[in-house]
Amino acid sequence: MKTGKMILTIIVSVAFLLFASVVQELVMMLLSMAGIPAWLYHIVGGLFYAGLTYILVRLYCTKYLRADLSDFCIPKCRIQIKWAVAAVLLPVLISAVYLLLPGYYESNPLDIRTKLAFVTRGVFLAGVGAGVAEELLFRGLLMNAVIKKWGRAAGVLAPSVFFALLHIIGMNFSLASCIQVMVAGTMVGIMFSLIALEGRCVWNSAIVHGVWNMIIIGGGLTIGTEINEYSVCSYVLGTRAFLLTGGEFGIESSVVAIIGYIVVSLAAVWMTKRKRIK
Repeated sequence: MKTGKMILTIIVSVAFLLFASVVQELVMMLLSMAGIPAWLYHIVGGLFYAGLTYILVRLYCTKYLRADLSDFCIPKCRIQIKWAVAAVLLPVLISAVYLLLPGYYESNPLDIRTKLAFVTRGVFLAGVGAGVAEELLFRGLLMNAVIKKWGRAAGVLAPSVFFALLHIIGMNFSLASCIQVMVAGTMVGIMFSLIALEGRCVWNSAIVHGVWNMIIIGGGLTIGTEINEYSVCSYVLGTRAFLLTGGEFGIESSVVAIIGYIVVSLAAVWMTKRKRIK
């Protein structure tokens, strides 16, 4: 891929992310104004976000780049069982580590409609919507554009650093939290990249990303140093240790989560090498 096309693809990836998220918000706002309940427009919004992003990526690849979607790790939607299992095990095991630490549960006194709205927001907006859209753009378009120009190592690392950077832009974090988020964000980006490359399939990384969002930042059970008012139930940690709690960003940037990212990344590398040997 020529440098100009690669740079344009990077810009287009960011533009698609912004455009799809803004349109999603507008759709949900209109549905809310029409009296549609929150739980329902969360479902519509999440599916719309994922679907619109897929259409944009497909049009860009086939019409402008004149390339097949499979060249960008976007084959027909299929998910390998091993990555579906990993998608559940990773957040469940990390959550289990924290639930074994001193702390207490706190349930929010919510009516059933509010609880349903919180859960559908976590499952469909954070899980399906963000999980699919971000993987199509970061591990689909962006990563493979860089790989085609500068090789696999740059393709895995550069979008992962950019992915981490997006999580601190506009946030009033301390320097220590910014550093921790950059490390964790880069590592999770590398993990998603290696998963996508292992099977040449972005849907594998999308299921891992989506289920992670559903369980860790969804509206069911939230683990952190404070009660989450947008969650059905919170587990409030008794410790304030910075590396353990993840600082201002939360347990996603904690040392426990980073270890999880590294373990899954090493597993993906091992699987890839095993395929080459065969």
